[in-house]
Amino acid sequence: MANHKSSLKRIRETESRRLRNRYYEKTARNAVRNLRKLTDKAEAAAALVKVTAMLDRLASKKTISKNKASNLKSKLAHHVNKLAA
Repeated sequence: MANHKSSLKRIRETESRRLRNRYYEKTARNAVRNLRKLTDKAEAAAALVKVTAMLDRLASKKTISKNKASNLKSKLAHHVNKLAA
């Protein structure tokens, strides 16, 4: 167990950040999954904007890496573009 006040605080901060990151990452994964299920192009295009913003936000806060966000956005845009109009 930690002995210093600062290390006890660090433990509390780390745990709360871990839980917050987990929640946002899981939410983003569900959003990506739901977007991949969509078959209507207009609906998917509208959802793509929201998912892209979500992934950018996670990448800027270093919850996920910027390369992972970029790869996901690219694949999702490709999926939306392939959908029949």
